Amino acid sequence: MSDLISKYNVAGPRYTSYPTVPYWDSQTFSLVAWKESIQKSFAETKDSEGISIYIHLPFCESMCTFCGCTKRITKNHLVERPYVEALIKEFSMYRQLLGYRPKISQLHLGGGTPTFFSVDNLERLFNGIFKLADRAENVEFSFEGHPNNTSEDQLALFRKHGFTRVSYGVQDYNDTVQKAINRIQSFNQVKHITETSRKFGYESVGHDIIFGLPFQTLDNIKNTISNTIELRPDRIAFYSYAHVPWMKGNGQRGYREEDLPEASLKFAQYQWGKEKLIDSGYVEIGMDHFALPSDDLTKSFYEGKLHRNFMGYTISKSQLMIGLGVSSIGDSWYGFAQNVKGLDEYYHLISNEILPVFRGHILNSEDLAIRRHILNIMCNFKTSWQDDRLYFEELPEVLVQLKVMEEDGLIEFGDQEILVTSKGKQFVRNVCMPFDRRLQRNKPETQLFSMTV
Repeated sequence: MSDLISKYNVAGPRYTSYPTVPYWDSQTFSLVAWKESIQKSFAETKDSEGISIYIHLPFCESMCTFCGCTKRITKNHLVERPYVEALIKEFSMYRQLLGYRPKISQLHLGGGTPTFFSVDNLERLFNGIFKLADRAENVEFSFEGHPNNTSEDQLALFRKHGFTRVSYGVQDYNDTVQKAINRIQSFNQVKHITETSRKFGYESVGHDIIFGLPFQTLDNIKNTISNTIELRPDRIAFYSYAHVPWMKGNGQRGYREEDLPEASLKFAQYQWGKEKLIDSGYVEIGMDHFALPSDDLTKSFYEGKLHRNFMGYTISKSQLMIGLGVSSIGDSWYGFAQNVKGLDEYYHLISNEILPVFRGHILNSEDLAIRRHILNIMCNFKTSWQDDRLYFEELPEVLVQLKVMEEDGLIEFGDQEILVTSKGKQFVRNVCMPFDRRLQRNKPETQLFSMTV
């Protein structure tokens, strides 16, 4: 296995989209083209499915040094109200663009720290959104919570508005690791908020665990996974720390490269945790995700309905996803668009009734075919090219590249299909990379992505 780790531990995307953000084509993108793709997608689906909304709430009271997300560190909670008003105004612009009152089937609040916001301002946000839209019949509403500051009043408010899923960032229970990443929370705090969430009726409580963190040992992972199993969250995101210190705005320069576990140790951490979770009754779902058999995510996986987007893995696919707030990304299926990352610029554009988009990508026919392949691999551990829509000109070249992975036991070839093996699931990002023709044609001279192991 060590030979495979050395061979496949390369920089590679996590594939929350295809094309990946560094390969978006700004020459084919415009705000006009983005609006047209939104209208096209909504027209195709408004009578059959709802839309998804992702809301980015960027404020945090302290900096978690492992985090690469867009955030603003402040203890001044007066920032909440203006931001909520801007979010509502941004959604009203999309509402006008759609032309019809949409139904929201998926709603996710990420950050930053969504539970930074007070109950009153969260209430104001939800009232503003649902003044302009309706709830679909079967909704999937979720938010990311901080174990230290999620209150019972907040849990009650989210439940009142139809939220049934919450995920808590746990990361690791070791004191040394927690101090290094500036995310200090005890097992008892996590236990309390997990049990409290269940008392309020949350059907799915998730924990996020990271391996490969600074100073993290195999014993740390064993302790963290054992504690996690004791609390039995419905979903577990057990993923590799993405070391990207070159990205602006994160705190990853606060420790040295030599403080991080080597690739072989990271792999051992993941392998031990994965086996322990599966032995404890969890099902491996997609990449780095595990869920109990009773969870909707597991049922969706077995039914072949799992979907992956910028919100992570979801139980169903909404073709149109609108991103609200700084740095958020929208997805019309035919195009992507990302909002500006600076608060001042965001407020300026919103006040002038301009959608605050600063970059994006309109997919061509090849992009759409490759996107389906990568989604199939990331969600179902297999893909096929029997359907004409999944054929593209360079597919034969891709299959030649994949032969090496077949020889290494990572995939198996079937009749016009490939299947990722049990051994290959740890290298699923690598399996997707030959399909990524934009990456293959223009390999970066500097590192853009985190390592795959």
